[in-house]
Amino acid sequence: MTEAKIFSCSQSHDLATSIAEGFGAKLGKIKFSNFSDGEFQPSFEESVRGSRVFIIGSTHPNSDHLMQMLLMLDAAKRSSARHVTAVLPYFGWARQDRKDKPRVPIGAKLIAKLLEAAGATRIITMDLHADQIQGFFEKPVDHLYASTIFVPHIKNLKLKNLTIASPDMGGSKRAYAYSKFLESEVVICYKQRKKANIIDSMELIGNVEGKNVVLVDDMVDTAGTLTKASDLMIQRGALSVRAVCTHGILSGDAYKKIEKSSLAELIITDTIPVESKSRKVKILSCAQLFASTMKNVHLNKSIDKNFLN
Repeated sequence: MTEAKIFSCSQSHDLATSIAEGFGAKLGKIKFSNFSDGEFQPSFEESVRGSRVFIIGSTHPNSDHLMQMLLMLDAAKRSSARHVTAVLPYFGWARQDRKDKPRVPIGAKLIAKLLEAAGATRIITMDLHADQIQGFFEKPVDHLYASTIFVPHIKNLKLKNLTIASPDMGGSKRAYAYSKFLESEVVICYKQRKKANIIDSMELIGNVEGKNVVLVDDMVDTAGTLTKASDLMIQRGALSVRAVCTHGILSGDAYKKIEKSSLAELIITDTIPVESKSRKVKILSCAQLFASTMKNVHLNKSIDKNFLN
C-alpha cells in the first residue's frame, strides 16, 4: 500500500491539523522560505517519493493562497510523489464560472488548468459555486456537500413549520435538495443586482407566514443578500430566519450587517479560517468529512457514505 502523507498550506493549517487527526496521521513537515520582496518558496522537509500526497489549502483571496497550493503541487510532483491530491475545502475564484458579459475571463476554468498543470492528479473540494465546474477538470474530482453536516444540525434544531429558502434563483436546486431530506416546503428569493455585491431589488416567491425559515447557500461574502432576504421574510410574517452557508467569507461590513439584521443565526463551516465576531455566527467543522473522504480515496474505497442519499 502506498504511504499517505498530508501537508498543509499556511492559510488552512488549523483545519488541516484537524483533518490529519481524523485521518489518523500527523501533518508532514514543510518549510516556507520568504524573500524580502514577498516571494516565497515551499520545501518538503521529508521524502514523498512514491507516496500519496494530500495538500490541504483553501484558495480564497488573496492570490498568495492559490500560489502556495500551486507551488506545493509542483514541488510534490518534482519530488516523485506517486499521487498528488489537491484538497481545496474552498475553491476560490469559482464565481467566475462563465462569461456573463463581454471581455471577461472564465476564472474558474483557468484555476482548474493551473492546478492540473502544477501536478494535481485528483481534486477534493466542497460545495463548488456551480456544480459544472467539475467539468473544467480532466482529473477526478470528489465534490463533497456541506448538507452532510448541515442537515443533521437543522434536524436537531427541531423547528416547527420548517421552510427551506434559497436567497436567489441560482440556489433553487440546493434548496430543493435540502427540502427533500428535511421534508419541508421551499421558497425562493428573486433578486436583481446593479453590480457585484450590490442588490437593486428583491422579491419573494412563496409563502413564509408562520414559518421558521432556513436559508441555504454555498457562501456568504458581504452578507447583503442573506440579511436583505431575512428582513424581507420577517416582514412577510416568518416566525424566525436562520441561514446555513458552507463558506464564510464574511468580507467588508458583513458582521455589522448580520448583527443589525433579522437573522437569528448564521451557521457556517471552517473551510475558510474565520474567527466569529458575532454572537449570531456559529461554526461547524468539516474536518471529519474531509478526513473520511481522504482515507477512503487512499484505500481505494467508495466515498458514497459521505453523501446524503
